[in-house]
Amino acid sequence: MMKNLLSLLLLIPFISISQTPCAGGMAGTYPCDGYDLQSRLSLTDLNAGSGNDSWGWTDPLDGKEYAIMGLNNGTAFIDISDPVNPIYLGKLPTHSGNSTWRDIKVYNNHAFVVSEANNHGMQVFDLTRLRSVTSPPVTFTEDAHFNGFGSAHNIVINEDTGYAYPVGTNSFNGGPWFINIQNPVNPVSEGGYSMDDYSHDAQVVTYNGPDGDYTGREILIGSNETEVVIVDVTDKANPVNISSISYTNVGYTHQGWFTEDQRYFILGDEVDELDFGFNTRTVIFDFDDLDNPQFHFEYYGATEAIDHNGYVVGDKYFMANYRAGMRVFDISDIANQNFSEIGYFDSYPNNNNANFDGAWSVFPYFGSGNIVISDINRGFFVVKSNEIDNTNPVAVCQDYTAKIAQNGQVIVSGSNIDGGSSDDSGFISYTVTPNVFDCSDIGSTITVTLTVTDPSGNSDSCTADVTIVDNLGPLLECLDNQSQEVDAGQTFYTLPDYVANGDITAVDNCTASVTISQDPIPGTQLTEGPHTITFETMDDEGNISSCSFDLTVVPELGIEDSLFSKGLSLFPNPSKGALTITSKTENITSITIIDITGKRLHEINNLDVTQTTIDISAFSKGIYFINLNGKATKKIIKQ
Repeated sequence: MMKNLLSLLLLIPFISISQTPCAGGMAGTYPCDGYDLQSRLSLTDLNAGSGNDSWGWTDPLDGKEYAIMGLNNGTAFIDISDPVNPIYLGKLPTHSGNSTWRDIKVYNNHAFVVSEANNHGMQVFDLTRLRSVTSPPVTFTEDAHFNGFGSAHNIVINEDTGYAYPVGTNSFNGGPWFINIQNPVNPVSEGGYSMDDYSHDAQVVTYNGPDGDYTGREILIGSNETEVVIVDVTDKANPVNISSISYTNVGYTHQGWFTEDQRYFILGDEVDELDFGFNTRTVIFDFDDLDNPQFHFEYYGATEAIDHNGYVVGDKYFMANYRAGMRVFDISDIANQNFSEIGYFDSYPNNNNANFDGAWSVFPYFGSGNIVISDINRGFFVVKSNEIDNTNPVAVCQDYTAKIAQNGQVIVSGSNIDGGSSDDSGFISYTVTPNVFDCSDIGSTITVTLTVTDPSGNSDSCTADVTIVDNLGPLLECLDNQSQEVDAGQTFYTLPDYVANGDITAVDNCTASVTISQDPIPGTQLTEGPHTITFETMDDEGNISSCSFDLTVVPELGIEDSLFSKGLSLFPNPSKGALTITSKTENITSITIIDITGKRLHEINNLDVTQTTIDISAFSKGIYFINLNGKATKKIIKQ
């Protein structure tokens, strides 16, 4: 919704209802064309005052579908695996205050949530937790939180690269942040980019469109209030503005989406219907040349309702059209400027006026064909096309090598086996049988069946060979670097058996017990100075792991030497530069600094002081040893 929108009309809760066919232009009380109402949850059901954004997640483990809906007071998670009987699993409360604006995207089985509430930041929620909810609805807690910014209007994610792009914050002139979310629970900021203007929404893709100059680049298309801006964000330290384009009768450049061939960009302007009085307008650009984008044509809808979020699936464009509900368009001939409405479901039946009520967003990407509509006033809807489809999809398989994970298992998903399956609906869901393998399968080649199913239940199957391998070496735990005195009365230190003593351990994902070798071997007599102790282990599949630590042998301290050593203090330690040495028992006469290889780096002689300061700022970061008066050695760390 437009950033400067100040108020909403009265919110009216409705009771929950279930499957209602679209017949005679109505699904119960809701106008429709070609889309049945599967189910609905009211705002009362969701314990909220208003709705906003929506997204979805399909569990790769079992294919169950979950809807995610933004609310004024948090984020709702809804199990729609039975779309006629949805289960409201619970809510992740807002991180700070309530807000009309909340936006969600999904990456690597985690949801990322931003809001315009003050100090909200970015919430991270592990979606696999939805599998184990037993007494819904529950109140969830976030699994991680990013507080680099306070409020944000929207969030964009490129799932190919694992980067999130919050926009509309008070940083970078409202332009995108660059946040590495490849480890979802440890988001890392890599800067951002100040756009030409405040960025209200965006799409980021790994480009594979017609402009060969940018193939494989990460391209951001920003909807920036008065214009569309195209930026190459591949190098986060050096984003490059490629071009920008505007259009006539600009109201508020709100949100847009690429066609699947990345040739045309379909844009919605949120305020032009109010400012200029025409029906719902959709602006289509030709991005054949990203350096020189062109206006292609405009399409005017059947009502005066305001357009909001829109998304492309195959040859269809799904638009949240506020008071006109969800509108669906055929874009198969967009190249020839043909753009036509082919269906709708109106979640706001009162009227189709140009006001900020009704359908905020749609999520049309579930493999089942179920579509989520999030409505500001009436809550959560699941709808589905009632078009009869008797055409089977085409299943195409490819062989796959599956690698056993650290937990001793590997789950093969449909995307691993799929070699280009397709269906004319644009939707496909996958089932692989069998799909779970463990250590007992290593070395085997197993034939699996991939079944692809379209939203109408038509299916096709193919087979592929899956080879199970294990290329993970054992996890080997080493000691930290350390020093040891020589054995009493000796000039050497006898190396212990670190493995037998349990100081060095290893575990493997598949081999029950692994053997660890030690070099030098136990019992080796080490002379004074630094030594590297190395350990190696191998599992039954021949995967090798190794580790080492540095052991520095220092002379045995006599009674007087021991007293001297105990009376020494070095501070600060670790140190970035100045290191002060104080002796409480005898004067300091000499100082020698060596590195872990035994090389002498610094010597001071002819001293006669109880305290002195030396400068180690020129040393590289690491561990060193300082010998005082030739008889006491201490470890120091240079930061």
